[in-house]
Amino acid sequence: MRILASFLLAAALCGCATITRGTTQNISINTPGAAGAQCTLSSPAVGTKVVVTPATVVVQKGQDAIAVRCSKECFQDGAGVIESNIEGMTAGNVLVGGVIGLGVDAASGAMNKYNSDTNIVMPPIQGCRPRSA
Repeated sequence: MRILASFLLAAALCGCATITRGTTQNISINTPGAAGAQCTLSSPAVGTKVVVTPATVVVQKGQDAIAVRCSKECFQDGAGVIESNIEGMTAGNVLVGGVIGLGVDAASGAMNKYNSDTNIVMPPIQGCRPRSA
């Protein structure tokens, strides 16, 4: 009986997205045609992070979308949203890990995932010449 209980506990933990997928994720931010733009990412899970494109940033997973705002001289500001989606492992967790595994994944953010590549469009401002340094 103990062997069966140990096996079931191990199976429940293996199905857990917290263990198999982790609680952080890499996201690439690009501004096609406007490399070197400064972008600010913000959400309750991520806080505020500032990157210069092209960039890859590690973010804490969460259920809230990440707002992105980018700026660069001689380009119109760009903005976007990186939506949070449910991780596919969550369905398996309901079957194998039950309510406890689902609760752990929800609390840790592991049941969520973001699109891994985000492009923010920043049209050039016609006739603008960058200031010299």
